[in-house]
Amino acid sequence: MTTLALTHTAAQRLMLATMGLLAVPTTPATPAAVLAAIRQMSALQIDTIHVVARSPYLVLWSRLGSFEERWLDELLPRRAIFEYWSHEACLLPIEDYPLYRRLMLERLKGWRSAHGWLDEHAAMGAAVLAHVRAHGPTRSADFKRSDGRTGGGWWDWKDEKIALDQLHTVGELMISHRHNFQRCYELRERVLPDWDDAHAPPLQTVYEHLTYKAVLALGIATARWLPDYFRLSSKATLEALATLVQQGAVLPVQVEGWPEPAYIATEQRPLAEAAAAGALEPTTTTLLSPFDPLVWHRARAVDLFNFHYRIECYTPAHKRQYGYFTLPILWRGHLVGRLDPKAHRKEGVFEVKALHLEPWVTVTDELLHDIAGALRRCAAWHRTPQVVVRFSDPPTVREGVLEYIEQVTEQGQ
Repeated sequence: MTTLALTHTAAQRLMLATMGLLAVPTTPATPAAVLAAIRQMSALQIDTIHVVARSPYLVLWSRLGSFEERWLDELLPRRAIFEYWSHEACLLPIEDYPLYRRLMLERLKGWRSAHGWLDEHAAMGAAVLAHVRAHGPTRSADFKRSDGRTGGGWWDWKDEKIALDQLHTVGELMISHRHNFQRCYELRERVLPDWDDAHAPPLQTVYEHLTYKAVLALGIATARWLPDYFRLSSKATLEALATLVQQGAVLPVQVEGWPEPAYIATEQRPLAEAAAAGALEPTTTTLLSPFDPLVWHRARAVDLFNFHYRIECYTPAHKRQYGYFTLPILWRGHLVGRLDPKAHRKEGVFEVKALHLEPWVTVTDELLHDIAGALRRCAAWHRTPQVVVRFSDPPTVREGVLEYIEQVTEQGQ
């Protein structure tokens, strides 16, 4: 079989297609589409910041359009997904639980200190485990502080919360569901009563499966990008990649201008050939979560899209360049800028504090129209129909976007 050659643009479009970000959805979102999107990505990262929608909901909206958040919430108690450490804390397809259980058993996933902490605080761990066994699904809020402190930030957790999280990391507890986005911890044997650790595959099989799933999710990847997707050992990932290539499950491809080979899944070769032939036309314009898999690996975003991005919510306000929680703007196959939004739900206002386009972007009516449409759709999904843009760079973008939003609103669309 001849080696497939792709242009840089074709590689971009191949990744967008496999990540569900190439074309505008042609049908309304459904509960089944939510689960299918999670399976397509293999990992949906969780984050608690909600100046707009919390990240997992926003990642799904970027792909599906307007959907009901409860559709995602219902998947945990249905046991269609589970929550565990992957790229970071993630929602994962339940069929992948055996892979992660092996990583738990080998002490290779999650915080390295989990077993050490539980060894040092054996009495606390046993007491919390006994509480869950006696009372069922348990939140951190169910325990009152007993150490005399009043803090509650992430740097000052009470021991019971630490114990719950460490017991989850080592696999004794699972997340049965979330209540107001708070984790509800339950015994593993109650969440998955039919599970037997004898079903966990060998470690090498796990590395091969997860490496293959990373190639599938990305569509095209260099060896440098693959370990980051599930935060696996670089050495183990490269060894698994070599095995997959030898087996024919993964194919090396050439990308114009790249100094190193790239890889695709053999089952996705027809899609890669369509990309090479120029048959994948990007039509999606949307806003992305900072934790969207398209951009969560910052070096990959630079390599593939020439998009330098970082989240600045942990940067002191006076040192921020773009804003607290900027969302990348995907426009027809290109990452063209970012905006800093806040949804004022009580007032019904979707505020864009700042909108920055990349220096190379040419401002056209089509670009302004599409960005306005993405903003309007996102605002409507948040039930904040009034869109306000405070600042833009270049300045003309603000007026143009608002003008298009006003036109569509007057037309009643």
